[in-house]
Amino acid sequence: MPDLFDHAASEQIASESPLAARMRPRNLDDFIGQEDIVGPGKLLRRAIEADRLFSSLILWGPPGTGKTTLARIIANKTRSHFETLNAVMAGVADIRKVVADARERRRLYRQRTILLVDEIHRFNKSQQDALLPHVEDGTLILVGATTENPYFEVNSALISRSRLFQLNGLTDAHIVTLLRRALSDRERGYGLRRIEADEAALAHLARVAGGDARNALNALELAVESTLPAANSVTHITLAVAQESIQRRAVLYDKEGDAHYDTISAFIKSVRGSDPDAALYWLAKMLYAGEDPRFLMRRLLILASEDIGLADPHGLVVVAAAAASLDYIGMPEGMYPLAEATLYLATAPKSNSAGGYFRARAQIEAAGAGEVPDPLRDTSRDAQGLGHGKGYLYPHDHPEHFVAQNYLPREIAGMTFYAPSGEGYEAEVGARLARWRDAQRRALGVEGREGPQLTQAEIDRMKRER
Repeated sequence: MPDLFDHAASEQIASESPLAARMRPRNLDDFIGQEDIVGPGKLLRRAIEADRLFSSLILWGPPGTGKTTLARIIANKTRSHFETLNAVMAGVADIRKVVADARERRRLYRQRTILLVDEIHRFNKSQQDALLPHVEDGTLILVGATTENPYFEVNSALISRSRLFQLNGLTDAHIVTLLRRALSDRERGYGLRRIEADEAALAHLARVAGGDARNALNALELAVESTLPAANSVTHITLAVAQESIQRRAVLYDKEGDAHYDTISAFIKSVRGSDPDAALYWLAKMLYAGEDPRFLMRRLLILASEDIGLADPHGLVVVAAAAASLDYIGMPEGMYPLAEATLYLATAPKSNSAGGYFRARAQIEAAGAGEVPDPLRDTSRDAQGLGHGKGYLYPHDHPEHFVAQNYLPREIAGMTFYAPSGEGYEAEVGARLARWRDAQRRALGVEGREGPQLTQAEIDRMKRER
């Protein structure tokens, strides 16, 4: 028989819960947003409504978008037994207990067990491995909720046995609907109190919440509870009150998560793509979210060589000077050299010819490292005995400080790795180099040939192995 005191305590806890917890939707009709996965007729909605959830699910999306709410709706709808674990606090022992109980339930009552693992990305590999065989044999139907990219944070074996659903941040219209519902709900919200909220106030809360329903509802609760009613007992939520309640827009940006990598990728690609406006936007987002400015400057130093190169050699000089300035003056004024370096590189002519390094490396990987020709060897030790250095022609003794001779291993003489672009200063470099290479080939009696041609995937692989 249920303990009446426990029941009363539970009722009190529920009534004293934060507004966001009290207003959590209990069924799909109340659920706001994510129409592409739980809208009318969609696969997941049909499975939940029919209680036909036979495969495990991974719900992936930003905070406050409905992952845990969907899991609880499944719990309310299903005839299966529903268990919950939070990956922050649970361990392998907890998993084993859930599995043992699920097996017993299945044996005695033929009842399935659905297990919600909130923040599943917090489970380490051994904890995820402990789940795998029981998901595989049907002992458990897993519902995993995560804010991190499951392809990086969840074992591939678990992913392959689950349906992955990606949830997106809520729109401002979605959030305004939720706020109005909280103001009118007589059971869980503020419907029994006389509260008037200006449209501008609700719009501000929705806009600044950053697609996070929980963030918006928490701000509304703060606005209501911290505002004294007027003489007519009406609590008036104005734009000014809303601005005090949620002054800074929430920016989804985890320095070790998807938002970090996606945003820095957008920044790099905008600079490379010569779009200074987009580059400044992504720079501002990262600084606003608290990104380390030195990290951003390091990325710009790499960009100056990787994507601008000899098309504008001053790019590296400008960014190096900006980096020194940032170290000297710090933030927030350091935003100026950061912005200047960003704008310089975004508007500079582009060349990725420094990537010729990877073609040279690919040649070494494929054919091995060739011997240094005798004329190029060091003369300080073995010049007399072995003839090292014999035949070397000193370029400064010749017109234009150039003389045609071989500088590569003999078997690849005439091979090229550097392909100058026709942009900016490098156009001059290319014209000069074409003359030198032609003279060199004629003097050596070799044909010109290009080094290995590489795909971007091959270059990325070399970068990882550096």
